[in-house]
Amino acid sequence: MAHINLHNDLPGIRGLMEYSPETARPLNDLAEALLRADNSLSRGERELIATYVSSLNDCFFCQNVHGAIAGHYLNCDIPAIDAVKQDYLSAPLSAKMKALLGIAALVQKGGKQVTTAAITAATEAGATEKEIHDTVLIAAAFCMYNRYVDGMATWAPQNRQFYVDRAPQRAAEGYADYDLHK
Repeated sequence: MAHINLHNDLPGIRGLMEYSPETARPLNDLAEALLRADNSLSRGERELIATYVSSLNDCFFCQNVHGAIAGHYLNCDIPAIDAVKQDYLSAPLSAKMKALLGIAALVQKGGKQVTTAAITAATEAGATEKEIHDTVLIAAAFCMYNRYVDGMATWAPQNRQFYVDRAPQRAAEGYADYDLHK
């Protein structure tokens, strides 16, 4: 049960957004810009960064929502996403993606944890400055989203298939201007 009465039974951040529509709009617009706008990183790669940071923050709702969407975009299943969360260096990812996930993990610990060596490794693996920028911003934003969801003690469906079943719809609709009740 959430720490406050949200006056709805929606899970995770959806319940918080229904409760506070004035903050929902900018939060959704940020997610839309970070995860869906045109970018040299695919939508799946950006969702994977969000998933990885959410797993490091132990945010069950966010890591499962975004993990399912990443799986949808990347044409892989939950065990493949779980493998990335458990050991991205051993996962079948590009060197660039591994370097970007490494940067995301540093951001999750704290912004000052990001080192010149990590940035150099990402650049040498083929990451552009824009991709590095976006990785840092996605990681920072998901620390905020995760803390919002868990700091308010929202509920989350425990059946992970719930998230997989909804991923195609969420991928199609995006984050801006969608019906929270779907």
